[in-house]
Amino acid sequence: MTLIETAQNRQNNMSKYLLHGKLTAKQGHRGELATILLDASKLVSTAKGCRLYVIGLDNTDDNSVFVTEIWDTKEDHDNSLNVEGVRELIMKAMPILEGQPTKGQELEILGGTGV
Repeated sequence: MTLIETAQNRQNNMSKYLLHGKLTAKQGHRGELATILLDASKLVSTAKGCRLYVIGLDNTDDNSVFVTEIWDTKEDHDNSLNVEGVRELIMKAMPILEGQPTKGQELEILGGTGV
């Protein structure tokens, strides 16, 4: 890849919105929280601008579930809350969370496979 192609690729990726977050469930509810987030991933998979919505677990942390999302824009991400069923899943998750969810990390995409 030439230097110009690399710069263009980086510019295209920078216009995307990457969010990485951790949600902590109350003791014994991590599986339930993961299932809710997997259901959410199915709903938002058809939302405008959704490129990636991945749920993951850290086997050294019995209470946390991680979500990594890539959207065309932050606005697309924000609008995903309007997808039918998403708010209901949020309401279902709230009682099993240990405290309020923290704001996810907004990261700059430098490049990589799939972006």
